[in-house]
Amino acid sequence: MDIYKKIKNIGIIPIATVKDADSALSLSEALSEGGLACAEFTFRTEAAEAAIRLVSEKLPNMLVGAGTVLITDQVDRAIDAGATFIVTPGINPEIVEYCMSKDIPIFPGVATASDIDLASRLGLSVVKFFPAETSGGLANLKALSAPFPKMKFVPTGGINTNNLNSYLTFDKILACGGSWMTSGNLSYDEIKNSAKKAIDTMLNFSFAHVGINEETEEAAHNTTSFFCDAFSLEYIMKVPSIFAGVPIEVMKNGGKGKSGHLGFYTNNVERAIYHLEARGYKFDANTARIDENNNRTFIYFEGEFGGFAVHLVER
Repeated sequence: MDIYKKIKNIGIIPIATVKDADSALSLSEALSEGGLACAEFTFRTEAAEAAIRLVSEKLPNMLVGAGTVLITDQVDRAIDAGATFIVTPGINPEIVEYCMSKDIPIFPGVATASDIDLASRLGLSVVKFFPAETSGGLANLKALSAPFPKMKFVPTGGINTNNLNSYLTFDKILACGGSWMTSGNLSYDEIKNSAKKAIDTMLNFSFAHVGINEETEEAAHNTTSFFCDAFSLEYIMKVPSIFAGVPIEVMKNGGKGKSGHLGFYTNNVERAIYHLEARGYKFDANTARIDENNNRTFIYFEGEFGGFAVHLVER
């Protein structure tokens, strides 16, 4: 999986400024345990290089980047320490071209249309929108990005669980960066729980419907009609099924699950699969539905749970 795809699937890049490598390792372990195996360590302190090196060595599954990179020497030190991507506060053509010559992804900070235009001319496809909230937030980003349909963004600065999903619903956003999970004197458990909360907020699971298996269209009609008539639900005809309002789906020709199926909404099925697979869950690839951008928007888990098959569907 390439770095851009992995960052998109992770969805959130925790940003940390640390005083020493050991605290960086503990912080990374807490983030990883909370479900976010990713961190950007800023060169705002001299500990950045050692932090990147130690975390890269001890946690090989952790995606580690270097932030607040200002000079080419820091690029070299970050790469040598094991960084897999570089982030800069502004757009410096010298740094961008140097990183490109080293074949390492770089996300320079942009805040204006001129910045984005320069990034595009330099051959970049992803940039950091920084500082996001004080630069006009999502509304301004949408306006600035309109003339650049191929550019993707990683908004950073003022992002937290309160506005995370408003940004991530914009299709030009690759992921969001933030320090709310790592700043201050947070304990190991606080960092872990903050990471978990961030993922839960981003994926935003909720119950969609229960599926009932009928073997014929007539039986499906009769069952659906009962629910619609008894509970004043809307009768909605679909191709493989009939819905009684939103909460009940009746399959016309049988379906998965001995007792039927349960559907759950999520904001992004691809991200949900990535994070759930990291926790050991398995999916039936043959059941996936693919959109025009080659993203999965529907998929069943492998197996049954209490006799029910379970699927995810994009909200």
